[in-house]
Amino acid sequence: MGWTPDLITEEPNERQEAPPGGLYRWYVLGLLTLVSMFSIADRLVFSILLEDIKAEFAFSDGQIGLLGGLAFAVTYVIVGFPAARLADRSVRKNIVSGAIVFWSGMTALCGLAMGFWTLFFSRTGVGVGEGCSGPASQSLVADYFRREELAKAMGFLTIGATVGTAGGLLIGGQLNELFGWRWAFVLMGLPGILIGALVFFTMREPRRGQYAPKGAKIAQQPLIETAKTLARNRIFIGLSVGWAVQIMIGYALAFWMAAVMIRNFSISSGDVGIYLGLAFLIGGIPGPILGGYLAGWLTKRDERWRAWLPGIVSLGCVLPLGMSLSSSSFWPFLGFFAVAYAIYVASQAPILSGIQAAVEPGQRGFAVAIALFFNNLVGQALGLALIGWVSDWLAPTQGSLSLTIAVFAVCLVSGIAAMAVFAWTAAQMRSSGYLERMEAN
Repeated sequence: MGWTPDLITEEPNERQEAPPGGLYRWYVLGLLTLVSMFSIADRLVFSILLEDIKAEFAFSDGQIGLLGGLAFAVTYVIVGFPAARLADRSVRKNIVSGAIVFWSGMTALCGLAMGFWTLFFSRTGVGVGEGCSGPASQSLVADYFRREELAKAMGFLTIGATVGTAGGLLIGGQLNELFGWRWAFVLMGLPGILIGALVFFTMREPRRGQYAPKGAKIAQQPLIETAKTLARNRIFIGLSVGWAVQIMIGYALAFWMAAVMIRNFSISSGDVGIYLGLAFLIGGIPGPILGGYLAGWLTKRDERWRAWLPGIVSLGCVLPLGMSLSSSSFWPFLGFFAVAYAIYVASQAPILSGIQAAVEPGQRGFAVAIALFFNNLVGQALGLALIGWVSDWLAPTQGSLSLTIAVFAVCLVSGIAAMAVFAWTAAQMRSSGYLERMEAN
């Protein structure tokens, strides 16, 4: 039998079902986007503070990479899958509300760290946000928006990650300048409590699977059956693995670029937060919106664009990134970076909507949990640590440029590999009969 918790169930009087359509769904999407924003901001504020943390504790780049990556992967293994199973049968808005309150408190605790291990374990607590809120949030969006609107909705949801990345840099950098890195963690963590209250008291739970194709399995299946079904779903596997490989680029840009700027240019952490944060906003707001609209337009003609589009942009963003990292002047560096990031984030809407469309409604939360597990394991834990290790290895010969070279090398390999995986996934959409099923609905 599957894992079936008794403590939180989906009784009729708990659900407060939301009606389909209307402006309220956009309010829900906005609120979930805000949750996503604070999740990323609380997680990536570490990137603007890492040089000061590294100096205080004498950490290596390898240790910094572990703090930024492995800490989240460990947390996800522990809580991600049970939380996702819960999301497939219980009140999802309550999971999102509790998750943001918890990770906000753990963000504040990072400011009390006394060394590597205390900071590591505090960071694992922040990772609960990705493990608990991500599957529930995406499942909610899929029940508020029809399949033909889903890519557009996921594009808007992705803006939360972009604004959160920029906010972590902008606000975190200024707080660091004013109060130091410890108080920056504390002050970044406090707003999440208010957001959690808004989710709990103002969000209504939609009817699960209300826009699912005819014959879809709405009820949650036993764990073993769910796992076997997803393992046989080549579309889901391809999108998940491709996402994990290509998100190495996203984590590299979000986590390491602040350190690259500080090492390559004479600039303070506060100024880095301002300029890099603005670059994330300039590239990161139009990118996912255009990606969502483009994916929606293209997939009406051929569902394989949910795989083709992220493959193309994963490799396409590497060229302007290389031009950015090779620039010796600050403004070309920043401008090319904004272009690279805009291209990269256009991939997220087709991937997220593709995963939701490829699985049964009763599997959505668990499917997202598996995809995010691969993200954490490959994109974040392995990718960030790999960049740190390559940088340490190159440091004796390349000096301060070692990190720049390591970032570009890992992103280039990631872009090529992602293109190959997404091309394979598109081929599976035709051979597996997936396209015929989508056209029938």
